[in-house]
Amino acid sequence: MRTVCFGQEGRPAVVLIHGGGLSWWNYRAAASLLEEDFRVVLPLLDGHAGSDRGFTSIEECADGIVAYIDEHLGGTAEAVCGLSLGGQTALEILSRRPDICRCAVIESASAVPSGMTAALVGPSARMSYPLVRKKWFSRLQFRYLRMDGELFDDYYRDTCALTRDDMAAFLTASVLYAPPASLSGTRAKVRVVCGQKETAVIRRSAGLIHGLIPGSTLEILPGLYHGEYSMKHPEQYVRDLREMIPRR
Repeated sequence: MRTVCFGQEGRPAVVLIHGGGLSWWNYRAAASLLEEDFRVVLPLLDGHAGSDRGFTSIEECADGIVAYIDEHLGGTAEAVCGLSLGGQTALEILSRRPDICRCAVIESASAVPSGMTAALVGPSARMSYPLVRKKWFSRLQFRYLRMDGELFDDYYRDTCALTRDDMAAFLTASVLYAPPASLSGTRAKVRVVCGQKETAVIRRSAGLIHGLIPGSTLEILPGLYHGEYSMKHPEQYVRDLREMIPRR
């Protein structure tokens, strides 16, 4: 598992897991705000630009991050957070190790599997793949994702680095994902968030995840679309996260 890290080694660790088709820069602004007090670890999900292996499953991604936490962070972190595919990966981490972190933020993670959608996603991804390297097409996708313009060069570079098979694999895995029942055993303080302007599936998923985790909180953020909380409002994201992390 490859990572990009901010902040000094030995500080309390925060793990931020990027969304599907993105990369560590998804959380660059938030990491810059956190690095003064924390060791911020940004894993590169399997099958994404800069990773050391192809995508196999969300569960394998979670196993890789757990192994990294054990080897490099002493087996625990202050927080494990994730967006979309990264949020699904974070859920798997929490389900595997109830005491792996003190708190978690699950942002815009899908938890309502759809076999019908999965049957379409793979072929669609493979058919559209030749367009990925077309800058005009990439700009259309970028606008749809509503990211800040300063991230376009990162987005375009790393999207071009995706293979057709990896793209189809992680998109399919994401729409088939269902959180495991063992998630209810986590001891972390969990905050489940999504934007008010997100799809009905994501909003429904947020409620489902909240229901699976005793003591968790659910927040629907007014006026926000997918991923805007952490990427377009990093100051608020970091303020909220700092409030969750217990002072030592």
